[in-house]
Amino acid sequence: MPAKLLIIRFSSIGDIVLTTPVIRCLKEQVHDGCEIHYITREPFVPLLKANPYITKIYSVRQTTAEVIRELKDEHFDYIIDLHHNLRSTRLKMKLSRLSFSVNKINIQKWLMVNFKINVLPQKHIVDRYLETVKSFGIVNDGKGLDYFIPQEDDVEITSLPETHRNGFIGFAIGAKYATKRLPVEKIIAICRLISKPVILMGGMEDRDRGDEIVKNSGQHVFNGCGIYWLNQTASLIRQAEKIISHDTGLMHIAAAFKKPIISIWGNTIPEFGMYPYYGDFIIRNYKSEIRNLPCRPCSKLGFRRCPKGHFKCMNLINEREVADWVNE
Repeated sequence: MPAKLLIIRFSSIGDIVLTTPVIRCLKEQVHDGCEIHYITREPFVPLLKANPYITKIYSVRQTTAEVIRELKDEHFDYIIDLHHNLRSTRLKMKLSRLSFSVNKINIQKWLMVNFKINVLPQKHIVDRYLETVKSFGIVNDGKGLDYFIPQEDDVEITSLPETHRNGFIGFAIGAKYATKRLPVEKIIAICRLISKPVILMGGMEDRDRGDEIVKNSGQHVFNGCGIYWLNQTASLIRQAEKIISHDTGLMHIAAAFKKPIISIWGNTIPEFGMYPYYGDFIIRNYKSEIRNLPCRPCSKLGFRRCPKGHFKCMNLINEREVADWVNE
């Protein structure tokens, strides 16, 4: 009988995309085969629903109690916990199966944030995810990240403004935390310097910021924020020439499609292990960040506003440098 595995990762967009090499490698490399089941929060199901390596997805609105009976009835052989928080720990206790949990290096991150003591492993989180399943004999296949778009979510290039049908740059302007986002005026300055059509990408929460950027940048900028939902935005990313992104989920979707990325870093740092991941593929990308700021990183996640008030990690980003890389 094939082994039956449950992968736990409740959120968020980027973190879930970063688990896809584990899904693929388990499915392709486990001796005698396996069934891959996956539990996540309901808003993130579209990220996984077209993944051919997954047997079944379980979605949670509020608590795992909503699906616990169904999970128990599956009689899983193993649990792969790639979230490793209080909620996932409780779920593992309820299911009482042999489990393997990712090392979240929280102590190392805490030392870096609070004392700027760098004992962070020089290792991408994908490699730490894969280490979690090394007992299964899994090795990194070097294929990078996966993202599968349902056919109905593909965006036809002819549906875009005529100015953007012969190639465009994608600019992911959002991020959950404000200290991960460039100020609007910086994005406007970058867009003004870009010589190619630009599509702004993000959710409905980014719509107003996108309108302001378009108003002050020129007709070569189109606001796609809130118009396209997640898989449709992924379709646009797949069709873009290059992607500009903050440290956010759309950056990892772009990496899944092997896109050249310029990633812009504010209060977080690439050394946390969440930079664009391409596997064995050599894709030109660039990280824009202000190094050696004594206050950076100030958080492993982010804040609603700069704790110091000056927001130098973003305000000092060189917009000409970013635009020049895009215009090459």
